[in-house]
This record gives sequence, structure tokens and C-alpha cells, in this order.
Amino acid sequence: MTSKKLSLVAIAVIVTGLVVLGAGMGQSTPVGRLSQNQVMAQALRTQDLWRQVYQQMPDLPLENQYVNQQSGKVDPDNTLASRLIRYHMFVKGRPPNFRLDWKLTIADYLGENELIEEGVYPGGDTLRENPIAGDRAAIQRLTRSQRNALIQTLVNIFNPNAAQEAAPLRRETRQLTPAPNPTSVPTLPQPGDAQRLRL
Repeated sequence: MTSKKLSLVAIAVIVTGLVVLGAGMGQSTPVGRLSQNQVMAQALRTQDLWRQVYQQMPDLPLENQYVNQQSGKVDPDNTLASRLIRYHMFVKGRPPNFRLDWKLTIADYLGENELIEEGVYPGGDTLRENPIAGDRAAIQRLTRSQRNALIQTLVNIFNPNAAQEAAPLRRETRQLTPAPNPTSVPTLPQPGDAQRLRL
């Protein structure tokens, strides 16, 4: 009789746990996942953010020579920056306000992180030619400092407070580290110096 009671208690605990877990599923959004409304709001917000990238980095390649399938004309608004942003946010689902996530995306373009799938790449379904090869080549032609500037520009656009927060931190760091005095010559060890090391 005792084992029967224990099995009933175990079943009750399991059922209760499943009910509690199931009830919480619809209430919260997992980290890194966006609800459909959030995705729509982000899509509307990101449509023209690529323009800010080119305002801050006019030397970044546009890569906007691709022809739209429906209109048969070159789509000047379908740029490298716009596709980079869409790939980062909507294909990979990465948050746009963190530097590390943008570094991962750039690493994807360099072939050093995750494989970029042609079938889901932005512009692949709307342009006559999938722009993935040209975009990867354009990112690979950038120097390391240009890639870092692109990453910082994207972080600053999506998180304007990041630039303001980073600037005081850099100033504080400089003040904390004393500059070495180039005219001072290190002294040579003298007899008895080791005695000073004892407590």
C-alpha cells in the first residue's frame, strides 16, 4: 500500500510541475526571441537605419547594383548595410545593440563563424542575383579597423547610449594608468635589496 501512495504522490508532483511549466510558457518571451509584434516594430524601425550607416561611413561599399525581380530595375535601397542589418536581426535573431553579436555577424561574412545559407539571405528572394557572394567579398575587402568602425557604428545606431557610456570609461581608464617616465632609468639591484622583500 505504501508504494501505491508513493507512486500517486510522484504522479501528482509531476502533473503539478507540468501544469506550472505549461502555464508560464505563454507569458514570457525567451531571451533572444521576439514576438511577432516586436519583429514588426523592429522591421519598421530598421528600414532606413542603413542610411545612417552610410552617413557615418561614406566609404562603406553600397553593393546596390542588383536588379529587383519584380520591377526589373536596379534597387538602390537594397544595400550591403541594409542586408547586413536584416541578416543580423531577422535571419540570425541577434540583438542589435551589443558589439559581440555584431562581431559574430561579421565573422559569419568572413567565413569564420556560422555558414550563411543562400536560401535565407536577405535579397536572395527579391533580387535576380543573390547578393551573398558580393556582400561577403565586400566585407572581406574591409580592413580590420574598417570592420571595427562598422561594428561600432552599428552599435551606436541601435544603442545611442553606448557611445556616451564608452567615452567616460575610456577617459577614466587613461587617468588611472600612469604614463611611464622615459627619462627615468631603472636602478640596478644593490647588496641587501633582497632583505627588503621579507616581511
